[in-house]
Amino acid sequence: MRKFLRGLNPEQAEAVATVEGPLLVLAGAGTGKTRVITVRMAHMLANGVDPSSILAMTFTNKAAGEMRERVAKLVGDGPAELLTVGTFHSYCLRLLRNHSAEIGFPKGFTICDAADQLTAIKGALRELRIPEASIQPSALQARISLMKNRLISPEQALAMPGDETDDLVARAYRRYQDHLRRSRNLDFDDLLLEALRLLRENAEVRERVQDRFRYLLVDEYQDTNGPQYEMVRIIADPQKNVCVVGDDDQSIYSWRGADVSKILGFERDYPGAKVVRLETNYRSSQEILDAANKIIRNNPSRHDKTLRSHLGRGELIQAVQSPDETVEAEYVVRDILERTKRREAALGDFAILFRTAVQPRNFEAELRARNLPYVLVGGQSFFDRKEVRDVLAFLKLMANSKDEVSLLRVINCPPRGVGKTTIDKALEFATEQGISVCDAFDRADEIDGINEKAVDAVQRLRGRLKALFSGSTGRDLVPLVQQLLDTVSYRDEVNRCYPDERTREVRWNSALEVLNMAENYVRRAKQPSLRRFLNEMSLSGTDDNSKEQAGKRDAVTLMTLHAAKGLEFPRVYLVGLEEGILPHIRSVQEDGIEEERRLMYVGITRAQQALTLSYTATRAKRGARVPSHQSRFLYELRGEAPPADWIAAGTPREEAERIREAARKAEKAQRKKAGKKASRKTSSRRRAAR
Repeated sequence: MRKFLRGLNPEQAEAVATVEGPLLVLAGAGTGKTRVITVRMAHMLANGVDPSSILAMTFTNKAAGEMRERVAKLVGDGPAELLTVGTFHSYCLRLLRNHSAEIGFPKGFTICDAADQLTAIKGALRELRIPEASIQPSALQARISLMKNRLISPEQALAMPGDETDDLVARAYRRYQDHLRRSRNLDFDDLLLEALRLLRENAEVRERVQDRFRYLLVDEYQDTNGPQYEMVRIIADPQKNVCVVGDDDQSIYSWRGADVSKILGFERDYPGAKVVRLETNYRSSQEILDAANKIIRNNPSRHDKTLRSHLGRGELIQAVQSPDETVEAEYVVRDILERTKRREAALGDFAILFRTAVQPRNFEAELRARNLPYVLVGGQSFFDRKEVRDVLAFLKLMANSKDEVSLLRVINCPPRGVGKTTIDKALEFATEQGISVCDAFDRADEIDGINEKAVDAVQRLRGRLKALFSGSTGRDLVPLVQQLLDTVSYRDEVNRCYPDERTREVRWNSALEVLNMAENYVRRAKQPSLRRFLNEMSLSGTDDNSKEQAGKRDAVTLMTLHAAKGLEFPRVYLVGLEEGILPHIRSVQEDGIEEERRLMYVGITRAQQALTLSYTATRAKRGARVPSHQSRFLYELRGEAPPADWIAAGTPREEAERIREAARKAEKAQRKKAGKKASRKTSSRRRAAR
């Protein structure tokens, strides 16, 4: 079946036609990666490969959905439905649901999402009597997640050498895991870890999975972490029919566990692997790609590749220096306004990309001042709204009676007279006994001095939820949610929290939106159930849905470089190109300069037609105005060495002061020399006049 190869360039066609054996597809930015993946699956199906033997894994629900839709358009809905296409997390969840008994987990376990994790982290700190001022719960959550992604257990963390903070993190990690276990919860990282443990320890399950999935395809392979890498290796082991697609030059997520060495070492892991390089770019002009190539070739650890444009030379890249960050924002916004007035572009064509989350403030102020609409990507997700989280917490508690995170969230929502003292006594007893808070309330008669009326209120709530759940079926999910809202008097909670009538209505509609989500789920699901619905909601909340708005509205897009990956815009402003910002000072200090260079590369390759690089002469830091130094990446673009007075990010204070002093002396000597030269010219003119 050659029809699927038509319209592909030679490298794309080679990647599509290679079905057997290990294959590494190095897909540079804008080279048609998604097309290659989907056409490859369609080509395999057309050549007789059983669709149920193909497992394709990616990192977002959106990418997985798009993959399946594209395959369906090529080969029809029937074969496409038999493919297993999804995120790593969704596949692991399915595996664990089918084999929960083999790993000693109850079938009714629930997923603890990011906000619930934070609540559990705070609970762990409270149990250890550690004030939140000692370490931010969000920072602790990130460190625990990173350890899990590096396959470090709580016991290993405790045994590792380190300072007091490292010890605190390890103890909180262990207590956090205890908290999840007694609540019958798994967090997102645990989905990967427990699925990996199942495959490693249970030979029967492992062989069944290996026997079924004879062809494995992994998208964005450069973003895989430790558990994901190990899982791919195990599933692919017998047949070695594994195709991984990615770009090491776009590996920018080490802070959440991604390990670029995995894609760099693919040929070592799979001897004899075929490597196909996709280097023809269909997104950007050659001017933009030349800049990207110049930057990234400075990274010593990478697969060699050079992007070539299918579109021609294009506009010259602009580099602009502004006196300070306020003028920088004024220049960028004024340039956008002038270009839209001249009808060179629409507002939705423009993106302002920055390294840190604090940078957009000046750009927002300037856009507002000129009444220009904009979208700041990364705003509050629908799943983070209080009302949605409250309703989902009630449903989680209904599905898992031991889910203490959910119980503690809704215990006084609306108020039931359960005071802080009652909650603290129950928590203390639960910690002492190694049980959940829910179990502690069941054994309240053993807790000295606990308020009996408060305990009765909690137990009545749990009893009502249990009664609602006991008679329901999966198809009854929508009326179940409606009954829940009535049973717990949630409208009263909304009225209590928001005195303004308009705000009340907006917030109540957010709660009712869960009904719409339930209806959509039941309509699509083959075997609907409350637990499956909750799992789907938890996994859906992991995608950054605000990215979908980027470039789709007639509004300027503002976003971080990390968030911009995978997107493209006709006109891009890459701002704040200064030492300490890009590259970021923390990354420089932690020897992460190669990843910072990859971030610069990602930023450049978001641009299709025009790219402006912006930096400032001074910038406010800690309330003082300090000189800025151009990013080293700008010098790499020009092919120049930095001047003698340039100070790299991370330079020790004494060394930086020495460079400044040398620059002051050189400037003074230059002025003195210029003065003498001017004096000689004056004397010469006087002699000539005589």
